[in-house]
Amino acid sequence: MKRIFTILALIAAISSVIFAVLPISNLAIFTAVVALLFGLIAFYLSKKTGNVKKIIQFIFLLTIISLALTTYKAVLSKKEVTNTQELKKLENELK
Repeated sequence: MKRIFTILALIAAISSVIFAVLPISNLAIFTAVVALLFGLIAFYLSKKTGNVKKIIQFIFLLTIISLALTTYKAVLSKKEVTNTQELKKLENELK
């Protein structure tokens, strides 16, 4: 059971980092939450048995990195529309 949650958390954390780097970084939030959830369950199950593996800490590290990248991109990226008059002229000329 612990191994299943660890593998699921690792897959979700890696996909979260991949989504955070891509332009669709908003999807990284959902996978990061899933990775945190599975990681917490795996941590609880491994704490119950008495041996906490380093992979669970690595999962938390990957999740924090992806959340930091997603937050950075959401806060500091500007989406501006530049001079649209030139585009409208070009569009009218093509018609």
